[in-house]
Amino acid sequence: MGKNGNGRTNVLLTIGILFTVAGGTRWLPQAFATTEDDKPKASLAPTALPTAYDVDSSDRVRNICFSGDMAEALEQDQKNIEQRIADLRDEEIQVQNRKLELDQQAEDLKAIQAELDQKWQKMSETANQDIQHLAQMYGAMKPDQAAGIFNQMDPGFAAGFLRLIPSDQAGLIMANMQSDKAYIVSVKLASQNKDVREALANP
Repeated sequence: MGKNGNGRTNVLLTIGILFTVAGGTRWLPQAFATTEDDKPKASLAPTALPTAYDVDSSDRVRNICFSGDMAEALEQDQKNIEQRIADLRDEEIQVQNRKLELDQQAEDLKAIQAELDQKWQKMSETANQDIQHLAQMYGAMKPDQAAGIFNQMDPGFAAGFLRLIPSDQAGLIMANMQSDKAYIVSVKLASQNKDVREALANP
């Protein structure tokens, strides 16, 4: 009885040890797994903030983080910006060239205007000399002969000649002119210096 009792006790102890060992073997992997999961994984920890762009010395933006459609879109945007900058530079060059052309045209017009003014001055001097010469010729003619020519002239033109002829000779010419022609010429002569007379009368 005592022997059997010791045997049963040993058997129970053995079974208890086996259950204990079995439970430990099931608990240890879970404990180790939990411990490993609780540890921070160095490979997942970010070492630095992600950088979207990298700018090199040539001012060109280089994509280093994005990929796929986003990288292609960014690259296309960069190309569009560079093309727009190039277009603006071309437009600026064209505007500057146009300005230079306009400045040159303005200088050419000034030169042409100066040349025309010089030619006009020369022509005016020549015309005045011709008128002076004709006036001297009419003044040297007999009054009745000169009057016949003045009757055929435009009244304003005739008045201009008579102003250049000495007063006594001009009076003889007008005395031999047709009365109606002489009257119109007299009115033209009186109106030519009207502004001068008014300025002298109202200083």
